[in-house]
Amino acid sequence: MSFPKDFLWGGAVAANQYEGGWDVDGKGPSAADVVTRGSREKARYVTYRTADGQIHADEMFTLNAPEDAVFGVFEEYDYPSHEAVDGFHRYKEDIALFAEMGFKTYRLSINWSRIFPTGLEEEPNEAGLQFYDNVFDECLKYGIKPLVTLSHYETPLGLTNEWGSWTDERTIDAFMRYVNVVGERYKGKVEYWLTFNEINTLDHGGWMGAGVPSTDPQKIAVAGKNQLIASAKAVELLHQIDANNKVGNMIGFMVYYPLTCNPDDIMACWKEMNTNWFYCDVQARGYYPAYKLKEYEREGIDIRLSEEEKETLRKGTVDFISFSYYMTNCAAEKSDAAESSIGNMSMGFKNPYLKASDWGWQIDPTGLRYALDIMYDRYQKPLMVVENGVGTQDILEEGNVIHDQAHIEYLRDHIKAMDDAINIDGVELWGYTPWGCIDLVSASTGEMHKRYGFIYVDYQDDGTGEGARHKKDSFDWYKKVIASNGEDLD
Repeated sequence: MSFPKDFLWGGAVAANQYEGGWDVDGKGPSAADVVTRGSREKARYVTYRTADGQIHADEMFTLNAPEDAVFGVFEEYDYPSHEAVDGFHRYKEDIALFAEMGFKTYRLSINWSRIFPTGLEEEPNEAGLQFYDNVFDECLKYGIKPLVTLSHYETPLGLTNEWGSWTDERTIDAFMRYVNVVGERYKGKVEYWLTFNEINTLDHGGWMGAGVPSTDPQKIAVAGKNQLIASAKAVELLHQIDANNKVGNMIGFMVYYPLTCNPDDIMACWKEMNTNWFYCDVQARGYYPAYKLKEYEREGIDIRLSEEEKETLRKGTVDFISFSYYMTNCAAEKSDAAESSIGNMSMGFKNPYLKASDWGWQIDPTGLRYALDIMYDRYQKPLMVVENGVGTQDILEEGNVIHDQAHIEYLRDHIKAMDDAINIDGVELWGYTPWGCIDLVSASTGEMHKRYGFIYVDYQDDGTGEGARHKKDSFDWYKKVIASNGEDLD
């Protein structure tokens, strides 16, 4: 069996993890630019100053900053997004390597604060617009279709400091100004768009996905509503700008299995899966699901959803659904039921039938097939897997060779699972863009040591390295996979 003849093979990055050039050519700071370097053992921190002049650094995922916090960059901290892997200067070299692998598409993000430095401006930064013109032109030169994420953890910091970012509905207007500018500017160059990357990460803390310095459920719910409204408006606007535009959403999808067949564990699993479905339900179906409204009612949360906003959601449903898939977890009613398991900004229980990566993420190719099946059955819309991969500790050996067999095995098994979903189960899958097609900074840990790429980048967490690019064994393997349209996986 093989993949559809027009299947979009490619790879994925995000501006804040790849580009660097954080303050070049008029770019302003984004939420990612004030998050420190971390590791497997060390959390990432968000830095800010309070009215008394004191500088603070609080853990990103549990951040609850005081009202007088002004977020910024301070000399005593190390911020990996500032340099990342220098894609800002080396994108031509990198895109040439992607073309050598045979990429049909390249998923990347536009850094909002490169276009509107604070998010508050009425007019865009021309230097930022020209940069992405150059990037897209370079892609198109090789026949690579850009797949562009509008917001990938890059909320302009000015919006947070001015009015609390997405907790304030004025951010919708700022976002739509940005969408209108880039939609018009790149008309004919970009056909595939995603609105918000892993929009459901809001449920794991407000900072990463929305620049919201809080975990307060009321604030998170309002920020989520505002992003969902903005997403729906963006879908409509991009369709108006160009009828050929295809606009999708993007969620971080975590499959949960019940730890046992105990009915209580079944219900615990159902609750966890609803945390996956919620944002996608709204973006694909056009309304808030009853289970979420009941949850808000129980918790005393008021999102003040007007009739006009309901109509906006109804009219702005996405054309296709995209998602990240890395691993699965188990759910149980009792927290002492089994050994805990970490994951892509999630927690659960270890599955005794699965192995795990060096970072503790459980490896489950069958879970990807299951995810594709249940998602397609639920929504009946085309799907794209826009993030998938395994972080490994790759070693640059003599002769600049990197033997990343674990990476190859992970991707091979997941591609087989996609093949089964398409050819046995009947899923309509448009494309596949493995995460970190070139080594980059990890969003969750802020480190280079955790490597996903087909291309090794010689930067280390201690600041050493010149950024040279080297092909890993997986580079030639993936090139063969693409050339055979998924038939040759050996």
